[in-house]
Amino acid sequence: MKLVTAIIKPFKLDDVREALSEISVQGMTVTEVKGFGRQKGHTELYRGAEYVVDFLPKVKVEVAIADEHLDAVIEAISNAANTGKVGDGKIFISTLDDVVRIRTGETGGEAV
Repeated sequence: MKLVTAIIKPFKLDDVREALSEISVQGMTVTEVKGFGRQKGHTELYRGAEYVVDFLPKVKVEVAIADEHLDAVIEAISNAANTGKVGDGKIFISTLDDVVRIRTGETGGEAV
């Protein structure tokens, strides 16, 4: 099993959700996060004063999947989140040792 974690632009969340639904991914966790990569933040003007915004708003999407679905999930997220501009985000893939469904006690792939 794999845990796919994608950091994307907030306005692309609906596109990513729809793309994952189309390939029958059931369930995801979404968290509002802040950060920066190559964008390095930007400056804004507020009430006449300029200030630096170091951390930009992003959305973290986490999906636990079976190994055989990995390529399809990566492709779906990449295509849906791509704007072609700096700051589109990143996808991280981690190996899951085990998963336990709290309600039923199921483990492994059945729990996902």
